[in-house]
Amino acid sequence: MKAEDAGKLLLRAVLGLLVLLHGIAKLRFGLGDVATSLARAGLPAALGYLVYVGEVAAPLAVIAGWWTRLGALLMAANMAVALVLGHWGHIFQVEPHGGLLLEVQFMFLCGALAVALLGAGRWSLGGAKGRWN
Repeated sequence: MKAEDAGKLLLRAVLGLLVLLHGIAKLRFGLGDVATSLARAGLPAALGYLVYVGEVAAPLAVIAGWWTRLGALLMAANMAVALVLGHWGHIFQVEPHGGLLLEVQFMFLCGALAVALLGAGRWSLGGAKGRWN
């Protein structure tokens, strides 16, 4: 059981930190082309501010292990929207060396889904028993 909880903590911490770094960059330098991608899809540019939920608030919750499943689902939704609106033309493009062009985005999406399915484990602020943890 300790190894399982350690694995969940490692996954939560690494995924949360890597996504949070993208959120911090957006806090420092702005949303970039997020608003443009939304407008191109016919959506209000103001929806772009939701990226702060998916890339700042949700990763912090996942790292802390507090409302972990909800935070992970928000991160997954954020990545799904990014893939569809920002990267659709390259979604399955393979690089000459064999890797997917968007492999990081897919890893973030699948990692967040894994955390949502696995939960936080007992090494978390919310504990292992909470419904959303």
